[in-house]
Amino acid sequence: MGFFVFLPLVLPLTSLPIARLAEHHLHPRNAVRLLSWIGVTMAVCSTLALGLLFVVGTAQIPGNPLPDSWSDPEIRTAVPFHEAVGTAAVVGLVTVLTACSRSLRRHLRIRARAQRALAPVPPGSELVVLPDPEPYAYAVPGGPGRVVVSTAMMDSLDADEQRALLAHERSHLANRHHRHLLAAQLASCVNPFLRPLQKAVGYATERWADEEAAGSVGDRRLTARAVARAALVTRGSGPAPSFAAFAAPGPVPRRVTALLSPALGEAWPPPASPAGLAAMVAAAGTAVSAVSALNAAVALLLLVKAATPW
Repeated sequence: MGFFVFLPLVLPLTSLPIARLAEHHLHPRNAVRLLSWIGVTMAVCSTLALGLLFVVGTAQIPGNPLPDSWSDPEIRTAVPFHEAVGTAAVVGLVTVLTACSRSLRRHLRIRARAQRALAPVPPGSELVVLPDPEPYAYAVPGGPGRVVVSTAMMDSLDADEQRALLAHERSHLANRHHRHLLAAQLASCVNPFLRPLQKAVGYATERWADEEAAGSVGDRRLTARAVARAALVTRGSGPAPSFAAFAAPGPVPRRVTALLSPALGEAWPPPASPAGLAAMVAAAGTAVSAVSALNAAVALLLLVKAATPW
């Protein structure tokens, strides 16, 4: 196994450059898909690496998870062993599982609460306008998905801006942005080096919805004005902070600036450009991470097979 088992734990650092450059050089749709793929793959590899370190690091500790046939002293000697590494891996695995389960439970709890609150609404009603003095607008995924808007938010926008708002939220539902957001959130729970990707995915999903809203209403300036006005009247994060929201706290000025600028093309940047190089570095880091985790897992499986009588 050697040092290969440690690589998946540090290779997520290779994704930092593209996380920073994606918002300026990649179309939001491409950025969301690329960053989500990188984050999920590296998170899986990190978890596998922690599991392997846990197994080999506790090889000589009584009650370890290895097969009984490994009790032979010669076999124990052949297994890489470092008690400190094994103990750290145990702590890491427990921390990862706790963080992921807590994050997933919170997401499911808020989603279930929102679905229960919307249960009295007729099934065919995609748009739900709630009488509430707090301005907010967000998309509730599910079957069916709903766009929830408060009367205060609707009253703060004119008719054209309301169309931009609804197009934005419908984009969240149609493109299943909640899945990308949840995947990025869980990946950041697995490896702290992936937290910049979570932030980048969150921003890119809003930008993706902004672009589709601008295309739907046919006016980028109108969409930018709707985003800015909604942000000005929004005093809180709304009743469902885990869902994508039209005026969620965050880089609203950057979204407005992007909408007032020419739209980014969907073509990938040239390989020699900074964004192209950063994307290739991240892709290479992801590939090396997967190969390293696979190599370590295969090495351990071969050792188990050699040590286990059939």
